[in-house]
Amino acid sequence: MSLGDENDGGQTRTRLPDGGTGDVYGGARRPARNSRSLITVVGVVVLLIAAIAFANRSGTGEGTSDDTAKGPGAGAPTSATGVRPVTGKDGTIPTGYAHDEQGAQSAAANYAVALGSDGMYHAEQRQAIVNAVYAPDVAAARRGALDKVYSDSKFLTSIGLNPDGTPPSGMTFVSRFTPVGSKVERFSEDTATVAVWYSALFGLAGEGSKNPVSESWYTNTFELKWVNGDWKVTDFTQKDGPVPVGRDQAASSAEEMSGAVQQFGGFTYAR
Repeated sequence: MSLGDENDGGQTRTRLPDGGTGDVYGGARRPARNSRSLITVVGVVVLLIAAIAFANRSGTGEGTSDDTAKGPGAGAPTSATGVRPVTGKDGTIPTGYAHDEQGAQSAAANYAVALGSDGMYHAEQRQAIVNAVYAPDVAAARRGALDKVYSDSKFLTSIGLNPDGTPPSGMTFVSRFTPVGSKVERFSEDTATVAVWYSALFGLAGEGSKNPVSESWYTNTFELKWVNGDWKVTDFTQKDGPVPVGRDQAASSAEEMSGAVQQFGGFTYAR
């Protein structure tokens, strides 16, 4: 399968906006648009992890109980509960979630952030993320495929990076997911299916960038399993949207965008 192919197995494929040419960070106004205008999607970017890692898998969500299953839309509102969401960390990734629905939602949201981060483009960080996020047997089976994808020079240059995965001189590489909500689709004692709706920022910030940072919206549905006292990912799928209507706002300058990415850190997300 080429890096631009869709996944015939029905699993996740990630598509992010094509930056076009020139630098859009000059303060020019963007006209009001609907959710699809001005966006030309490209085949494989941040979560190419799923297209390769799970392309040959059949079925998802093993062991969920019909007695405790929840249909789409049945989840509780995403709001603060006052319950501590996580008890520890595996490197920089929160771990140690509660063995309940809230813990599963917190895990899914934080794992979405980790899998969408620029750390996936660095070998050591990628290994740490994979080990922290996936169930041990899944991590062991997928690690080689992920290394192959994220070290492929053709893929890296197609998204504007150098063949070694570093950004061009004067550019800041941006890959950041921001969850805005989650819901439990299915839940049993040791398995859960959790959907996470999020905004994705992806591209290169800098003067003259041909792949400027753009925003997309997706929903990832994670299959989680309770393993060794914590929730871990066994599979996930992705779909577009829901996508809000974009406002008529001036695009930030390259300097402002780069500064924002470097100065504003990410969050630990929780139900």
